[in-house]
Amino acid sequence: MYDVHTALSVSVEEDLLPLSALLHQKGVKHRIFEKGGRQVVTVGREDHAEQVQELYRAWRSGEVAIELRHRDTPQAPKSIATQWRTAPVTLGLVILSVCGFLLASTSWVGYLTYTPFQILVGSQLQFQTADGQYWRLVTPVFLHFGWLHIVFNSLWLWELGRRVEQVMGHFNLFMLFLVIAVVSNTSQFAFAGPSLFGGMSGVVYGLLGFSWVAPLFQPAWAIQPSSTIMLFMIGWLVACMVGMVSVLGFGAVANAAHVGGLLSGVLLGALFGGLSRYGGDRN
Repeated sequence: MYDVHTALSVSVEEDLLPLSALLHQKGVKHRIFEKGGRQVVTVGREDHAEQVQELYRAWRSGEVAIELRHRDTPQAPKSIATQWRTAPVTLGLVILSVCGFLLASTSWVGYLTYTPFQILVGSQLQFQTADGQYWRLVTPVFLHFGWLHIVFNSLWLWELGRRVEQVMGHFNLFMLFLVIAVVSNTSQFAFAGPSLFGGMSGVVYGLLGFSWVAPLFQPAWAIQPSSTIMLFMIGWLVACMVGMVSVLGFGAVANAAHVGGLLSGVLLGALFGGLSRYGGDRN
């Protein structure tokens, strides 16, 4: 049997939510309802009724301060489908990279390389001029020549690219990609001359550099990679440059594209981060 004891009867205009929260905190079971144009607080024990009255008096007199705080509820991780919708440019670049991987073993590869070429007798390549074929400044980044190559680049492109896209926007990420792609491809051509190279690694390192530097100028962009990721990626770059990766059987590596992409990303990160912060965008 639940006995009912009326503890309080106050105006309906009065907000009793803070008092109710305090009573719950102290384990006082109670009900609040409207009756006859007033708010009525009832409890199941007589000593609780006295406790409610004392707490109400202390609260209204200012002896007890009650503050309601919203509890931060943990957000469920976004589904992959949701992430795709928020990073369509990054997803598109991953898809184009996969297409480039599939075309790398076909005759179409000649339309995507930095320098056009012909295959001579004995499988030798004869490189030609690329007058007016400006798409070749970009398209080599989509070419991939092995499973490890495409998987590694796609995972890092998605991890870094989607974060940048969320703070920079779709159009800005696309323009950022174009600049880094041109710089990384041109760097490799300038260093090695006409050759068959490709891969998104230069862009990945560009996004890494951007993600590392931009938050230093604009702290609101929470895209800075962890120290573990930075150590791994820079360590991998150094291993490639000193030839360790080639010795292990991973083939030739376009080191100039990596370095060119990284440096361009660093400069762009400083530029965009600085413009965002000092140009008035502090959100």
